[in-house]
Amino acid sequence: MVERATATGKVPGVLHHLRDLGQSIWLDTISRPLLDSGELAHLVAIGLGGVTSNPSIFEKAIGSGSDYPEIPALLLAGHDAEAVLETVAVADIRRAADILKPAYDARGAADGFVSLEVSPRLAHDTSATIEAARRLWAAVDRPNLMVKIPATREGIPAIAAAIAEGINVNVTLLFAVDRYLDAASAYLDGLERLAAVGGDLSRVSSVASFFVSRVDTAVDAELGDAHPEVRGKAAIANARVAYAAWIDLAASPRWRALVGRGANPQRLLWASTSVKNPAYPPTYYVDALVGSETVDTVPAPTLDSILTGDREVLRTIDAPGAVDEARAHLMRIHGAGIDLGAITDRLEAEGVASFAAAYDAILRAIEARRH
Repeated sequence: MVERATATGKVPGVLHHLRDLGQSIWLDTISRPLLDSGELAHLVAIGLGGVTSNPSIFEKAIGSGSDYPEIPALLLAGHDAEAVLETVAVADIRRAADILKPAYDARGAADGFVSLEVSPRLAHDTSATIEAARRLWAAVDRPNLMVKIPATREGIPAIAAAIAEGINVNVTLLFAVDRYLDAASAYLDGLERLAAVGGDLSRVSSVASFFVSRVDTAVDAELGDAHPEVRGKAAIANARVAYAAWIDLAASPRWRALVGRGANPQRLLWASTSVKNPAYPPTYYVDALVGSETVDTVPAPTLDSILTGDREVLRTIDAPGAVDEARAHLMRIHGAGIDLGAITDRLEAEGVASFAAAYDAILRAIEARRH
C-alpha cells in the first residue's frame, strides 16, 4: 500500500495524515498572543503535536515587553534580569503545556510536548547544565515538558544525567550524524541508569533535534557557482543518513532490551526546516523528510504552507533507494572539496553563539526596563 495523503486548499486534516505516516508536526514559536488568542488551542485541535522554544524565540516574544506587563513588578521586587526571564518563560511554558495536555493524554504520552531550553551560557558546563535542567523541570512541573540541552561535547553527559533522573530531554543543535549518535547513546545510557534504580522508563521521552536547512546554506556558500548538480541537497542527504542510523539503533540488542522495560524511542526531530533559499518551495525540507517516529518543528509561515498546500504528502525519508542516494550525494559533496565535518562543527559553534547572543539581548531589554 502506498502511504500517502492529499492536502488541497485549507485542509487541517493534513496534520493527522502526516501522523498516520509516522510524523508529528510541532510549532517552533511561542508568545503570549499565541496563547491568549486561542490559536494554539485551535492548532492542537486540528493535529499540532507540540511546541518548541529557544532563546531567539523568547527574544522576539519578550524583547518589546508589551505582552509582559508583570516584568516591571518583578524588577521592582528586586529580581535580576535572569530571574525575571525565567519567571515569565516558565509561566508561558506552563500554559502551553496545559493547552497541549489533551494531545499528550490522547496519544499516550507519545506527543503533546513543549520545550524550554537551559541557558545557552551553560553550553560548555556539564554540571551547571544538569542543575539548570533540574530547576526548570521542577519549576514548570508538567509531565509534557522537554528540557532542551545542546549537544555540545559538554552537553552529552548532561543529557544522560537528566534522562537518568527522569527528565524529558530535547537534544538540540545537532548537525552531524556522529554527534547525533553520541546523543542517542547518551539517551540509552540515561535510561539504563534509570532502570538500574527501578525507575519507570515509560515516563521518559526524548527527541533529538537535527538541524537541516542551515547545512544547505553553509554548503552552498562554499560551493559558490561550482557544481550546481549538488547544490541544495546536502541537508536532506545528511538528515536521511541520520535517520538510517536511527533505524540501525532501533534494531540493536541494547535498545531492544530497553524496549522490553517500557522505554520510548528517542525520535529524530527535524529542526530548521524553513527554506533559506527563496528558489525552493516553502515545504521543500518538510516534504523530503516524512518518516515513521519523526517530528518536524516548523515556524508559523511553514506551518501555513503545510496547511494550505496543494500536494501529495508521502512517506519519503526511507523511500526505496533514498538512503543509498543520500550517501552517494554526500560522497559527491566530498569530491567537490567540501569538508562537511568542518561545516557541521562550525554550525554548532555558531548556533551556541547565536542563542547566547539572543539570551543576552533579552536580559539587556529586561534590565533596561528597570530604569
